[in-house]
Amino acid sequence: MTDENIEKEIISIISDISGFDTEEIAPETNLPDDLEIDSIKAIELTVALEKRYKISIRDSDIPEINTVGQIIDLTKRLLSQG
Repeated sequence: MTDENIEKEIISIISDISGFDTEEIAPETNLPDDLEIDSIKAIELTVALEKRYKISIRDSDIPEINTVGQIIDLTKRLLSQG
C-alpha cells in the first residue's frame, strides 16, 4: 500500500466520521476547528483507523493530534513499526 493510498483512505474515513466531503479535507485541515471533530468523534476515528490498519494508537497520542496530516503521519509511523 502506497503512502498516497493511505492518505486517501484516511481522508475518506475522516470524511465518513465528520460528514465533510473528501474535497474539503487536506493534510493541513484542523480537526476540531475545521471539521468539528470533538472528543467522541476522535475516539470513533481512532477505532476506525485501528481496525482498518490493525494498529494501536495510544490514548495519550489522541489529544496531541490536531490536523489531518498528523493523523496520516502517525498512522504511517505505526504501520512502519508493525
